[in-house]
Amino acid sequence: MSILKRYFIELTFNGSKYHGWQKQENAISVQQVLNNAMSTLLRQDVETLGCGRTDSGVHATQLFAHFDAMAELDENKFLKSLNSLLPYDIAVNRLIPVHPEAHARFDAVKRSYQYQVHFKKDPFKQGFSWLLRDVPDIQKMNRAAAILKEYRDFSCFSKSNTQTFTNNCVITRAEWESNGSSLVFHISADRFLRNMVRAIVGTLISIGRNEINEDDLRKIIESKNRSKAGASVPACGLYLTEVVYPYI
Repeated sequence: MSILKRYFIELTFNGSKYHGWQKQENAISVQQVLNNAMSTLLRQDVETLGCGRTDSGVHATQLFAHFDAMAELDENKFLKSLNSLLPYDIAVNRLIPVHPEAHARFDAVKRSYQYQVHFKKDPFKQGFSWLLRDVPDIQKMNRAAAILKEYRDFSCFSKSNTQTFTNNCVITRAEWESNGSSLVFHISADRFLRNMVRAIVGTLISIGRNEINEDDLRKIIESKNRSKAGASVPACGLYLTEVVYPYI
């Protein structure tokens, strides 16, 4: 009887054509495409488990998943073969042997996202950044973003009925960076709720547009009511950029 060996796989993907990471009944997802390719390559049924889920249209420059294999795998050969089976918009970058109990979701200690915004029509940013007409006040947005680190319960930024045990998150970074004709929002936390980053960005943009003020953000967070927060911004500008584990 062969002993299953556990591996982490690091991948990156353009999420434009996918209904998020997680496998679904009636829609194509990154996980389903990856599972199918790996099952073909390894000649066994492979079920990956990701570090989290991404919404439809969201991209990832770094996402980890774990899986079990019946054989010991050579990283270079495995990556080359798997990439040849995957479509152009999904790429695998690393294969990492881990201990049998390692868990891609529960063992992650930090996750980071970026949200891209631009202000000048650019065909090469279509589908990869959100086009805004007017430039919001970045100083106001950064003062408001700093307030996020004072709180733990972010129910106001979460989709309802997500079946999570808690809506508490520890945010360690939240700031806007100006890159000329574009803005990037950076946010890091130990965990994120469904739709949380897009709802935070929408709320901060409302502050930057003077539709609400910075003090209103405290009232929104303390209300724990999603309807009080800003609208979710489009998925195209959102990227999962980093996932950190204590043993990688």
